[in-house]
Amino acid sequence: MVQRIKKWVGILTAGVLLLGGVSLEKAAAESSVSVSAASCVVMEAVTGAVLYEKNAREERPMASTTKIMTALLCLESGDLDREFSVDSDAIHVEGSSMGLVEGDRVTKRALCYGMLLPSGNDAAGAAAVELAGSYAAFAQQMNQRAEQLGMTQTHFVTPSGLHDDAHYTTAYDMALLTAAALQNETFREICGQEKAQVSFGNPPYDRWLSNSNKLLSMDDSIIGVKTGFTDEAGRCLVSAAVRDGVTLICVTLNDPNDWQDHLALYDSCFSMVEPVACAVPENWTVPVAGGKEMASVSVQAEAPLVAGVCGGTMPELEFVMETAPFLYAPVTAGQQVGTWCARQENGRIAATGALYAAESVSYQTEQPVPEQKPAWYQRLWHMLFS
Repeated sequence: MVQRIKKWVGILTAGVLLLGGVSLEKAAAESSVSVSAASCVVMEAVTGAVLYEKNAREERPMASTTKIMTALLCLESGDLDREFSVDSDAIHVEGSSMGLVEGDRVTKRALCYGMLLPSGNDAAGAAAVELAGSYAAFAQQMNQRAEQLGMTQTHFVTPSGLHDDAHYTTAYDMALLTAAALQNETFREICGQEKAQVSFGNPPYDRWLSNSNKLLSMDDSIIGVKTGFTDEAGRCLVSAAVRDGVTLICVTLNDPNDWQDHLALYDSCFSMVEPVACAVPENWTVPVAGGKEMASVSVQAEAPLVAGVCGGTMPELEFVMETAPFLYAPVTAGQQVGTWCARQENGRIAATGALYAAESVSYQTEQPVPEQKPAWYQRLWHMLFS
């Protein structure tokens, strides 16, 4: 059972109104950047605000950026470090590879590295069969998750992004997917690495995988995310960058100059927004069983939620705490005790994070002896002869 406590919090007050009424639409329209992409969007990760767009809702193939969804579903399935043998048919696919061969033993975590760094089609196929039993069944899972995220113009067929006429998305939908994926700490950690040591094989042994995303070495603010290419889709790139605590997501589809376009768009779009910090509610407490000093403990987020705001206001967020119904003593200050998420009024999850105990509670080793009332005959004796 999970304890869920909700609280609506208005993000901005008069003291932090920004940019004097400049509208987001006007700021986006005035951007001087011209990109070579057929479709493009830049989105603020927390608010979902679009800072720049070009044919952002035009349906197009997205090549290996598909693996953002495949990796996210793989990570969300849990049990990431259990070894299993890869399916022989699933790894026999054309295109980029992490190097799987028949009989290899691997983990879901290793497959996610294989998908997000060298863009292994074999890794995506192995993950799909392990999670769902077949490509078709896994595609159903992909499309169900897309629907949950509001990706209304997306349809998945393959786990890798190899071309299929019925496999398509939009730049806007891919930005929605990426905003959700980046809330997964493991996804964020993997896609931001230029190279990583991963163990797989028969028996497993360590080997290095390199990331195909050159932006990671071109700008220190880049934190991911995924490259893609097929003859039909052209060069596709999804990236994310963090500056002053603000996260922006850029998606380009069919862009022959994607590296430079992304860097130029970030320089332009980060100049449109100002960072606003919003404290996660500080009055949350969780009951503690067997505690000596107190019956409950205060919990807090590691840091305030930061969003990039343009135009003075930001949607209200509903903060939700998710913890066990109570904690067992002892509890140590800094111990993770649950999670929080912030939702917009439309139901979109804007951000998530961990909750930590703000104080320590030791275990009550000696239970107090309850006061015992005298028996009735003792009370009667006392009344008659005292």
